Amino acid sequence: MEKKFLEYDQQQMIDKFGLKNTKEYLFMNFIGQECRISRTGGKVEYYSNEENSWVHADYNVSMTIFDVLCYSKPDCRLSGQFVSLNALKGLVVASAPGPDMFAKNAACFSGRCSQLQDACVKLGGTPEKVGDVSYKIPLFDFMDVILQFWDGDEEFAPVLRVLWDENILDYMHYETTFYATSHLFERLQKLAGV
Repeated sequence: MEKKFLEYDQQQMIDKFGLKNTKEYLFMNFIGQECRISRTGGKVEYYSNEENSWVHADYNVSMTIFDVLCYSKPDCRLSGQFVSLNALKGLVVASAPGPDMFAKNAACFSGRCSQLQDACVKLGGTPEKVGDVSYKIPLFDFMDVILQFWDGDEEFAPVLRVLWDENILDYMHYETTFYATSHLFERLQKLAGV
């Protein structure tokens, strides 16, 4: 995909998403990390404070960024209405993701609501109203997702949901939402220390 990226009009990307850019790189924030994309090689990197250098981004990060920059429709617009994956506009699936799809991730945060809240705030999240922990978190500077978490107890397992703008499929493929969600959970777990 790094090579394929070079076939697309980078000025259109800059104009469409208001990207900071230099002769060498396009820059965009993705889930609280500044990323840069090489304009001549297509390599996606993020700045690591731990390593004090730019690090080659993994598959989930790279593919999400490439999908948004290269696939998004020319007239894409967010609606401001957030829905679950199985309620997205224009989506027809034989089997929607199950309610326990994020059970493993939810278990990581069980009994750790304050750590999850702190992690959401570190990612630039703003509080929402539904759930024990609920935040609107910037996926990109121009796009948010909503994370909702209900802690478990003796009777119920913890539940974790991610809500997307109902027009997200104008920006990325359905499958890419899972790459982005996976990276979101990875970032939250790291910041929460779980």
